[in-house]
Amino acid sequence: MKKIAVYPGSFDPITNGHVDIIKRGLRMFDELIVLIAHNPNKKTLFTVEERLGMIREVIRDCKNVRVDSFDGLLVEYVKGAGANVILRGLRALSDFEYEFQLALINRRLNRDVETVFLMSGFKWFYTSSKIINEAASLGGSVKGLVPEIVNLKLQEKYSYKGGIL
Repeated sequence: MKKIAVYPGSFDPITNGHVDIIKRGLRMFDELIVLIAHNPNKKTLFTVEERLGMIREVIRDCKNVRVDSFDGLLVEYVKGAGANVILRGLRALSDFEYEFQLALINRRLNRDVETVFLMSGFKWFYTSSKIINEAASLGGSVKGLVPEIVNLKLQEKYSYKGGIL
């Protein structure tokens, strides 16, 4: 039986830390679905279509990875995709409490779905989409923290604001 995991997130934008989790996740699972999950509490910089395009470009050389989006309960998507694992990345202790709460509610909603946590690679420990967006919006360089296509898209988004990217 194929081991399929779903790696959900807003990916606004995808970072090198996300890419690290994807590549390491592929060592554990036969197939990985990178899922842009709608979070009504987050205001996003990029549209879902833009994020789908960037992720597909970034992972184009990764076999057994699909990219999708979903607006609903994560456990429903997981079940419908034929998966039973949610893959999540953890950076710091502060991530754990929130992720633990999500894992518990998902487990309550569907007992057949497990959550697997992967620690972020040390190099990406302090990298987050939010921090990257903040730095880029103020003209800071995020080169090396995000894939090159993402760096270019961030420059396009913020160039009209007079940033010095």
